[in-house]
Amino acid sequence: MNYRQRLLFHGMALFLIGLLTGLAEQHFTNVRMGLAAHLEGIMNGTFLLAVGAIWNEVKLPTRANVIAYWTLLGGTYGNWAVTTVAAILGTAALSPVSAAGHTAVQWQEALVTLGFVLIGLTIISASVLLLWGLRRSTAHGGMA
Repeated sequence: MNYRQRLLFHGMALFLIGLLTGLAEQHFTNVRMGLAAHLEGIMNGTFLLAVGAIWNEVKLPTRANVIAYWTLLGGTYGNWAVTTVAAILGTAALSPVSAAGHTAVQWQEALVTLGFVLIGLTIISASVLLLWGLRRSTAHGGMA
């Protein structure tokens, strides 16, 4: 599988999704969170493009390579999706600044909180794997 090309494709796709979310942000229950969803799509798409650009420098064992790829996709798309759900529901979960005085029913707040926690752990895991893979590549022939 050509992970580099797939990351570049998904980076552009998520960037486009972020742009389209920006066109719809005035229709969300919480417009400020809609803006956050728009920015998450753009920033996470850009992040995937950057990772795709350096992917050939990331040296990981096969299993870790697969895990890094899927945690990157799950974390970036998930970040946009959870933020979009928060904008639709009008939750305040883990984002009081973006909440702008909105709150939702308890199960919706709990759902979005769980989503943000899982996405945070996923992105941190992907970042640690990338850092590990980049360190290994510099240790075997490059400058650290």
